[in-house]
Amino acid sequence: MIVSMLPVPFLLQAAGASSPLLPFLFQIAAIFGIFYFLMIRPQQKQRKEHEARLRALKRGDTVVTAGGLVGEVMHIKESAKDGAAEKSMDDHITIKSGESRVVVERGKVARVLSGEPSAAPTP
Repeated sequence: MIVSMLPVPFLLQAAGASSPLLPFLFQIAAIFGIFYFLMIRPQQKQRKEHEARLRALKRGDTVVTAGGLVGEVMHIKESAKDGAAEKSMDDHITIKSGESRVVVERGKVARVLSGEPSAAPTP
């Protein structure tokens, strides 16, 4: 009578069967591992490479901003922390596009195209 009132998992454990929780935890760990190596890790690597390109930005590089503006870097004003100039994502960059000059933050540069100035098309 008491045995029939116990839930089935308790009866299986009493009989020496393995826990069904262990394969489930293994599957969850395997799925997390797959996501990490196929999605998270490559994205982190790409972000670090992009930040390195932005920190190595110099005068004369051709860049594309997050808003789609394509131009040549004319001047970089680095922010000063503790009296020393430091390359950060808040630095102001002056970009020349056509006859206009625009000031953007270093972090708003989406791509660095090349170190060559942008060539204007000839008619």
